[in-house]
Parts: sequence; structure tokens; C-alpha cells
Amino acid sequence: MSAPERWSECMDHGVRVAADAGKMIREALEKDISIMQKSSPVDLVTETDQRVESFIISSIREKFPTHSFIGEESVAAGAPSVLTDNPTWIIDPIDGTTNFVHRFPFVSVSIGFTVNKEVEFGIVYSCVEEKMYTARRGKGAFCNGVPIKVSGQEDITKSLILTEMGFKKDPENFKTMMANMEALLAIPVHGIRAPGSAAVNMCLVACGAADAYYHMGIHCWDMAGGAAIVTEAGGVVVDVTGGSFDLMSRRLIAASSRTVAEHIAQKIRQFPCGRDDAEN
Repeated sequence: MSAPERWSECMDHGVRVAADAGKMIREALEKDISIMQKSSPVDLVTETDQRVESFIISSIREKFPTHSFIGEESVAAGAPSVLTDNPTWIIDPIDGTTNFVHRFPFVSVSIGFTVNKEVEFGIVYSCVEEKMYTARRGKGAFCNGVPIKVSGQEDITKSLILTEMGFKKDPENFKTMMANMEALLAIPVHGIRAPGSAAVNMCLVACGAADAYYHMGIHCWDMAGGAAIVTEAGGVVVDVTGGSFDLMSRRLIAASSRTVAEHIAQKIRQFPCGRDDAEN
């Protein structure tokens, strides 16, 4: 079997696993949620989070035993977050954990698959909406099998921008985050929204419902699946400086056009957020 055929087999299996994981999440939403608290009130992790990741990894490992994994809950438990050339599944079992806890309907399973450190395909299942977003390198992007495209908007003043906001322990970083929103609103843009799931945010850009999404402080498992979907939908994914996107950098701008991405990059200031592959 050639490599492209092999990756198609991987993607088909990934879609089936994401659908099953989404069903687990929907069932959990109907029950009482047992919540454990991690490092801060907004950094919530649930029993479901860990159970879903364990299910995804074991389902994939059984079929592809030589592949590598980077998973949010595995890393939280002490596993390394290092991207190698080996085929690697990058998994966020519940992207939008706070949404999940509050039953706010943007909750997704995000799976990115890399080979030689390049993303080959992305899968994002927005499981409350039952929308399955998929993209394979060079093959386009889809939602429930229907092709999707970015808006193509090039005028920042006609753009709807997505980001995420939350309390930052460092008061200077918090000020920068708020100042960035003010700088964009003053352009002016049409508005700023914060749906609460990085992967869903990228899919909203990919299908033209929003024109850009920027964020500092997220992780590779938040970005890998959605970045593939935006790119294959005709959008651009860049660093917050406007330079090349780095999956391990914990920051990105995803946009309908390079013009909009560059305008955002010029307006926002950075704050330090570390790297996913930094040694502890």
C-alpha cells in the first residue's frame, strides 16, 4: 500500500473514531458531570475528557501500533509533547471543556495527523451540532461530506473576528489580551466573538461564517485539526507575527485571506506563551 493510500486509511479510521468519541460526549452531557479542577477555575477537566482520549488512542493504536500520539490529557499526566517525523496523531478529546461543563453547544473532538512534521489531514467533530469537518492535504475541506470554502474576505473593516478570552495570571498579559481586542474593534471590524473551542473557531473560518481567528496560549492539539481544514478551505494559517505557522508555537492567526491575516498581525501585540515542545 502506497503512503497516500495508507494515510487515506488512517483518515477514514480517524473519522469513525471521532464520531464514536462524539457520541460518548453527547451521552455524558445528558448525565451529571463529575468535574476535577486543574490549575485554574477556567482550566476544567472532566472524567469524560480522560475517558474519551483513552478511547481514541486505544482505538487508533490497535490498528496502527507503530504510530505516535500527542494528547492533551496524556501531556497533562506527564507524557512528552514532542513532534517527530513518525506518523503522529495529535488529539484534543474535548476541545471546549468549559463549554462542555456549562453545556454551551460548541464542543468538539479534534484530531490532527502529521507525517514528517507536516499535517496530512485534520478532523474536527462538533459533536453537539453533529458537524463533521474533514480535510486532507491537497484534497479540499468538507463539512458532513459537503465541500466548504472560506469567505475570501479581504477587507478587515467588513470582517467578523474570533478569539478567546480568559483570565491571565500575569496582569500584563491580561492587559495585552484586552488591548488587542480594543485595537481590532477600533479599526473598526464588524465584531469579535469567542465561541470557546479553538477547533470550532477554525472550522467557522473555514466555512465562511467568520473571517479570521487569532489566539495566543493554545496548544498543538487545539490547532492541528483545524489548521488543516482552514488551509484546505482556501484560507491561510500564519503566526501572530504574520510569519510561517509553527504547530508547536502555541499561537496562530487563521484567516479568509492573507490580507486580513496580515492586518491582524500588524494590530495585535504578542505576549509570551511558551512552546509545546519546550523542555520542562
